[in-house]
Amino acid sequence: MAQAIYRRTVISRYLRTLPPLETLITFEAVGRYGSFTQAATELFLTQSAVSKQMRALEDSLKVPLFERKPRGVALTAAGTELLATVDMLLDRLQHSVRRIRSVHQSNAVSVLATHALAQFWLFPKLIEFNKAHPGIAVHVHAINEIDEASLVDFDLGILYGDGEWTTLNSRFVLPEIVYPVARPDFDASSIRTLDQLATAPLVQIDTSAWSCLDWHDWFAHFGKDYQPAESDPVFNQLTLAYRAVQQGMGIGLAWSFMADEAVARGEMQRVTDLALVTERGEYLVSLRHRQLSPPAQLFHDWLLESVQAA
Repeated sequence: MAQAIYRRTVISRYLRTLPPLETLITFEAVGRYGSFTQAATELFLTQSAVSKQMRALEDSLKVPLFERKPRGVALTAAGTELLATVDMLLDRLQHSVRRIRSVHQSNAVSVLATHALAQFWLFPKLIEFNKAHPGIAVHVHAINEIDEASLVDFDLGILYGDGEWTTLNSRFVLPEIVYPVARPDFDASSIRTLDQLATAPLVQIDTSAWSCLDWHDWFAHFGKDYQPAESDPVFNQLTLAYRAVQQGMGIGLAWSFMADEAVARGEMQRVTDLALVTERGEYLVSLRHRQLSPPAQLFHDWLLESVQAA
């Protein structure tokens, strides 16, 4: 009885102090476009309905949110402050709803991975998993800017690091082994040493926005100071850089999970015998405080078994 009274008290407090959710959603669209008309088009409402909702929102807050202009509207200081808050809260709500839908679907697993790992290593395994378990859908989300906090919205992730994360369970799946590669018809016969490699045309990776080795790091591990040539092509995605190597634009860095099979099939050639083996690698991770759903646990165990079998 006491709990029911408390619940009604909390709900009534929200109803008394917060404007209706639909007015905040409409407000976000108006603030983003600076136009009632464009917001109405996006939300499939009439302009008069949008205008009515915004008047109701201003009446509820008892402050003006817009300055009416000949063409559209501009946010007041209060409107700008409210939009920042609404943007953040709606984004968090959307992420939470998406995660709940994914996590609690009886036949779905959500997995986070980098672009290169998803394309070259995970995708072939998904094909095999689908053959073995056709009733389970694996949803892969690929981004490069992954950190510990990124796992909140996903069942599983494949995270690069040392395996030590305070909020994550982790299981080692891949070592980090990086070596230079080129197309088979690229003439690398004269490249034997670090100095010779440093003067060759190298495909560069811009890693300023994410954690990844580049040529400067790779040479540094062998004790050589290196600066890229201005004429070298630069790509901000590892998959794009590797594609450029496949097209013959130069020599590129390849991770073993990307290039081992291509080298074995003769589709790529290793340039020099040098390979960097770091103390880091790829780990299959999940949140410690959240129990995996049966499909996620099945995929987790299957993936580890496939790694051990390989």
